[in-house]
Order: sequence, then C-alpha cells, then structure tokens
Amino acid sequence: MNSIFYDLGLNYIFNFWVGLTIVALILLKSSVKFVPQNRAYVVERFGKYIKTMTAGLNFLFPFIDKVAANRNLKEQAINAAKQSAITKDNITLGIDGILYIKVIDAKRATYGVDDYKFAVTQLSQTTMRSEIGKIDLDKSFEEREQLNTSIVGAINEAAAPWGVQVLRYEIKDIDPPASVLQAMEQQMRAEREKRATILESEGERQSAINRAEGEKRSAILEAEGDKEAKVLEAEADKAQQILRAEGEAKAIETVAQARAAAINVIGKAAATGEGQKAVQLELATDAIAAKEAIAKEGTIVLMDNDKSSAGNTVAEAISVVAAMNKNEAFNPSAGADQ
Repeated sequence: MNSIFYDLGLNYIFNFWVGLTIVALILLKSSVKFVPQNRAYVVERFGKYIKTMTAGLNFLFPFIDKVAANRNLKEQAINAAKQSAITKDNITLGIDGILYIKVIDAKRATYGVDDYKFAVTQLSQTTMRSEIGKIDLDKSFEEREQLNTSIVGAINEAAAPWGVQVLRYEIKDIDPPASVLQAMEQQMRAEREKRATILESEGERQSAINRAEGEKRSAILEAEGDKEAKVLEAEADKAQQILRAEGEAKAIETVAQARAAAINVIGKAAATGEGQKAVQLELATDAIAAKEAIAKEGTIVLMDNDKSSAGNTVAEAISVVAAMNKNEAFNPSAGADQ
C-alpha cells in the first residue's frame, strides 16, 4: 500500500515539474523575440504603444505585451497604375510610373496612416497630375528627370508624418493621344528635312568657299610666278645691258687706244721733213675735197675765179701748213729754235 502511494506521489511530482517546464518554455517562447535584419516590430502593452524592437534578440512580457505590427525596412517598389493627366497646354496624357519607398519610422508607419503603401501611391498620382499640369507637352518629354525630382520632393513633404520616405519616382510611359503623336511625327519629319536642307546648303557653301579659296590661291601663285618671271627677266635685261655697256666701253677704249696709237705714229712721222711734205699733201687734198663737196651740196656757189683755181687751193693749203709749222702747238721744235 505504501509503495502504491509512493509511486502515485512520484507521478504527481513528475507531472508537476513536467507541466511547470512546459509552461516555462511557453512563457520563454512568448517573451523572447528574434527580430530579423531590416525588420521592425511595433510592441503594444494593453493596446498602448510601448516600443519598437529592432534586429536581434528582444524580450516581451508574456500575455501582457504583443507585437502589433511587423514592418519591412527594406526599399520597396510600388507600381503606380496608369492614369490621365492634363498638361498646361490642355493635352491629355496617360502616365504610369514606379514609386520607390522606404519605412524609416515603424511607429509612424503603423499609427500615422492606415495603409502607408496605398496612401503613398495615391499621393504620388495626385502629385504627378499636379506637376504635369504646370508644364507643356514638349517639356513633359524633355524634362522627365526634373519632373521625377519635383514629384519626389512633393511626396516627401506630405508623407513625412507617415514615417515613409520616397527615394525616387520613375515615369515609365507617357502616352499622348493619337492626333498628337501624328502631329509630333510630322513635326519631326519637317525638322529632319530642315536639318537635311541646312546641311546640304552648308555643304554647297563650304564647297563654294573651298573653290574660291582654290582660285584665289591659284591666282596668287600665278601672280607670284609672273612677278618672279618679270624679276628674272629684268635681271637678265640688266645683266645684258651691263654686258653690252661693258662691251661698248671696251670697244670705245680699244678704238681710243688705236686712234691714240695712230696719232702717235702720225705725229712721229710728221716731225720729219718727209712727213711734213706728206701732211701738206694730205691737207691740200682734203681742202680740195671739201670745196668739191660744198660745190656739190649747194645749187649756187659764188667764188672768185682766181681763188677757186686748183693752184690757189694748193697755195692756201701750203700756207696753212706753214703757219702750223710756225705754231708751237703743232711744231715744238720751232719754239725751241727761237
């Protein structure tokens, strides 16, 4: 009997400790929380916010504290559905985009708004329509990056109380109406034709400039060639004139030297008696020839009969020679005798 009660006591004690261990394990499991990386747990106690648990080992009071929200702290991409927007010049566009957000405050993301993803998406669409209404159609294509920046700034200013930060907003597609697309295509075609015409005219202009430059260069080279030819020709003429002048001077000098030599020979011969007679004969002959020449050139010659005879002519010549002999300039020996 005692052994039976002893066994029953041992069973109760064992069951008690087993149950206590199970309860302790349950309490430990409910009080210990392992928060993953880039996650945040919002903790409430009796329905009131207590704390935000970050990545790592965290503890709760069992049955008192509970995790009210599990927030993802990673960057999230939200697709903004296509919607209509009217530009400043009253053109309706269909625009869709992608919104990149990140939760920076888990508490405000939980209690500041009911669904922060839905709220941020609606806010991005509203802001996008507002920004599109400030610009013209052409600007919406040209300034897409500036448009994205403006949308992000406007969303962040409005979403600050929600604990959400918009990192960037990217417009995927902008769909204008078919009529606008056709007009844009015609405009682009006209612009391409305009550029082609301008390029063609620029080519013709450059070709004309090159041709004119070539002609100018050719004319300059030809003028320089003519100039050099004239210079060479002038130098050749000058050299020829110099050579001719030198030749003439040489000839004159040679003639002068010959005449001087002849005069010297004649003078030496005239100093003798026989030379004097030869000179007198030569002078008489020249005088007669001179009178004959005067008679031939004139139509009428009036002369004295006595003086025009050959004898008178010879006598005059002899008297001239005798006077020359007496003159010291023609006969140095006469002066010496005196």
